Amino acid sequence: MDRDAFRPSPPAEVRADPTDDGVTLVFVRDLPRPPDAVWTALTDPDQLDEWAPFTADRDLGTPGPAVLALFDGEGTAAQPATVRRAEHPHLLEYTWGTDLLRWELSPLGGGTRLTLRHTVTDPDVLPMVAAGWHLCLDVADLLLAGDPVGPIRGSTALDFGWSRLRDAYADRLGVG
Repeated sequence: MDRDAFRPSPPAEVRADPTDDGVTLVFVRDLPRPPDAVWTALTDPDQLDEWAPFTADRDLGTPGPAVLALFDGEGTAAQPATVRRAEHPHLLEYTWGTDLLRWELSPLGGGTRLTLRHTVTDPDVLPMVAAGWHLCLDVADLLLAGDPVGPIRGSTALDFGWSRLRDAYADRLGVG
């Protein structure tokens, strides 16, 4: 796909679950790829570099420390991470700075139901987080289909419908 022709998919199913440490965005997305392929996209540094909001200093498919470098405009901010659980190809859980991300993969026909649980301390950021993951997962889906458009992250996301998605998720989540 031509990057200039990229348009985000409609908003996904989301909800906010309160936790002891903040609030968890629950973001569900069905992908027409098998769990093994989705797992590799979630763990392999080369694939993460093509779709995620960060780069990883190592494969995330095994427990232990890692560094995830977030992109914003021209700069990056390295943040410590710890892979807490890596159960191929069904469950990946890691910290990212103060956040906790849990990726659950369930077979769905020939594809995968992906459930992301992203726990943050400030509920007001949920629409922004949802919009960012939405764009990233659209890009990941194209990458897995063999039609990569390159990463859309940081301030570049503003050119690809991030603001509209943020507003739609704010409405869905009742935030802001």
